Amino acid sequence: MQHVLNLLAAIALLVWGTHTVRTGILRVMGGNLRQVLASSVRNPLLGLLAGLGVSSLLQSSTATCMIISNFVGQGIFVTSTALVMMLGADVGTSLMALCFSLDLSWLSPLLIVTGVVVFVANQNNTWGRWGRVVIGLGLMTLALHLIVEATRPMTQSAGIKALLMVLPNELFLLVLMGAVLTVLSYSSLAIVLLVAVLCKSAVLTLPLALGLVLGANLGSGLLAYITLMKAPAEVRRVPLGHLSFKAVGCILAIPFVSEVPAYAPIVESWGLDPVVSFHLFFNMLLTVALIGVTQWFGQRLDCWLPQEVKSSEVDQPKYLDPTALGTPSLAIACAAREALHQA
Repeated sequence: MQHVLNLLAAIALLVWGTHTVRTGILRVMGGNLRQVLASSVRNPLLGLLAGLGVSSLLQSSTATCMIISNFVGQGIFVTSTALVMMLGADVGTSLMALCFSLDLSWLSPLLIVTGVVVFVANQNNTWGRWGRVVIGLGLMTLALHLIVEATRPMTQSAGIKALLMVLPNELFLLVLMGAVLTVLSYSSLAIVLLVAVLCKSAVLTLPLALGLVLGANLGSGLLAYITLMKAPAEVRRVPLGHLSFKAVGCILAIPFVSEVPAYAPIVESWGLDPVVSFHLFFNMLLTVALIGVTQWFGQRLDCWLPQEVKSSEVDQPKYLDPTALGTPSLAIACAAREALHQA
């Protein structure tokens, strides 16, 4: 029981560290991130790179989707451009997962100590917020190390082996499990890293891990849609398109998952984790396959979810974003744009 509690605590620490980094980056660079996305509106390649960069910083394609969706709702750019950015955002979070899959346990004490010192000494300025980000990175690397330590004795437990025997062998059910775990944890990055560590510790077999990773990808699309479910129709276009892309990708990938373990030794010989590498390859392949249909699919989404007609367009706020209230820099930027619009 103690080992299970240690594992649950380490998982909670990983989720919290991811949340700390995401909120810290939004507080420090929220306005700048929006400016980067808005400036890349005319070039699809720039849009792809902008989505990749912003999502890498936020370590969350869901947070990136919320920013991009509200841009579409405000008319800053069209749905097809937003879908290209979301494809880049998925690759960005996959790259961050690949970075964290490396053995960075030696770095966690340095990050935590440095972050705490910077945060305590500069609580009322930007440096303090950067300290919060560094603390979050340290907590993530520490949590991954703790997960490894907690799972070592569990691999020899008869109870754990019996539990693994009852896990579904149906890939479809594994995908659903991964999606549910992602929605509950509010982080696909945390779930992918967790699955990778459990697979490396021999708690999960590689086929089980790959099914859960596909589910984490589907869950990231589902999470963004649930978050913006009550938003206006034009704002819901991007999360619906993102979820559709993820669903199509999972459906197409399921028949080929059984072939992936054969290539695991090659990936490991390169010093890479096969689970996280599969996650990155899946999103890169999805980007290459679907970037050509973003224009067509964006137009379909515009038809399916037309902009709501408002009786008094002039009196309606255009740039105010309720989802930005938790991030002062974003909220102030929205208020400034709205003031200029009303003037």
